[in-house]
Amino acid sequence: MSEYVGAGLTEELLSWSGVEMHPHRFGGVEFQLNGREIGHLHGNRLFDILLPKSERDRWIGDGKAKPHHIYPDSGWVSVYLETEKEVAHAIEIARSKYDQLNRGRK
Repeated sequence: MSEYVGAGLTEELLSWSGVEMHPHRFGGVEFQLNGREIGHLHGNRLFDILLPKSERDRWIGDGKAKPHHIYPDSGWVSVYLETEKEVAHAIEIARSKYDQLNRGRK
């Protein structure tokens, strides 16, 4: 695959009000809202996001995320960005986290 299918994820997240992109502590980039991480990209094809366990289980159960690639029993999920459908899943999960972080600010 010659074109980076995950580019749509970066473009979408950066279009949301207040979202900034910063270097991630383990490499790659992370997306933040008011200094709080929404999620982060490892290279071009792996997006990780931390969720409450009940949400983590729901997204995995719906087939839109996988257990984290290193810490499968944590609240983290991984979304592999190989197809446009997987990018759409990553955006959907990230939007849920973004909305949660926005609610926490009020």
